[in-house]
Amino acid sequence: MPVALLGLVGMAIFSYYIYDVIFSPNTAFSEETAEIFVPTGANYAQVRERLAPLLEDESEFDIVAEKKGYVNNVKAGKFILKQGMNNNEIVNTLRSTNVPVWVTFNNQERLEDLAGRVAGQIEADSVEILKSMKDSTFLEGQGLNVRTALGMYIPNKYEFFWNTSAEEFRKRMKKEYDRFWTDKRLKQAEEIDLTPAEVMVMASIVQKETAKVDERRRVAGVYMNRIKNGWKLDADPTVIYALKDRLQNFDTIIKRVLYKDLTLDSPYNTYKYKELPPGPIAMPDISSIDAVLNYEDHDYFFFVADVQNFGYHKFAKTLRQHNINKREYIQWINQQKIRR
Repeated sequence: MPVALLGLVGMAIFSYYIYDVIFSPNTAFSEETAEIFVPTGANYAQVRERLAPLLEDESEFDIVAEKKGYVNNVKAGKFILKQGMNNNEIVNTLRSTNVPVWVTFNNQERLEDLAGRVAGQIEADSVEILKSMKDSTFLEGQGLNVRTALGMYIPNKYEFFWNTSAEEFRKRMKKEYDRFWTDKRLKQAEEIDLTPAEVMVMASIVQKETAKVDERRRVAGVYMNRIKNGWKLDADPTVIYALKDRLQNFDTIIKRVLYKDLTLDSPYNTYKYKELPPGPIAMPDISSIDAVLNYEDHDYFFFVADVQNFGYHKFAKTLRQHNINKREYIQWINQQKIRR
């Protein structure tokens, strides 16, 4: 009888221990939540290394992870642990609750810049992302090239899983691009005699010309007037881009375009060539794209920065009036001693 009693007591103690291992809180962080990122292809040892600072008792977690088969079935992704979780809940979370992340980007000048921006938000690194973006087979299949490819990425806020690959990101962006170009927008582009790719180029110029959303339709109207009348665009931002492209240094800050810059032989220089640049000079906001598609109908052909209302521009219908406005701007910029 005593032996049987001891056996029951032993079983009770063992059962309590197992219950404690499985269901007792096992978190060591003081915040309400903690994030853990599990890379693609990671094994259990790598997960444990990341989990170690977050657990009170690592060995007890190992027991539960082994019993629930997680040790040999690690999932990649971003996971959120809550303070006070027990081992059972932690394992369940790591097995089945990959949490999406928000990926945002805008106003990048080049694919290289976009790749770096996105790489800071998903698992794929910038080298992988850029390689995917520049993949010639993909670009040819979409009727794109390395100059026009930036236009495929519509700036916005997108939900992804953290462990998204470079190819998965690119594929999703193509879907978003196709979704953006609705029948309505395609019809608007046709009505102004521009292809979607050309709209993106024009929108990128408008984007660089003014940061004021409420002015973008008017700026777009100026450029459309020039196109319709067979003029060159004469857009300073395209010259700045051409200078950076020639130097292959896009960190260069150019605040003033000089007359000598206007002669630079580059397909991006709209003072030299009547055609649109071969690709976007930056990533335009949706507001800039729609500003081109819905440009303001007016008789303005010229504009220059308004030194009395910074951020906005003074518009003119005649070269005479424009030169008056321009003199005021040049006088101001000289006073600021801005040489370049």
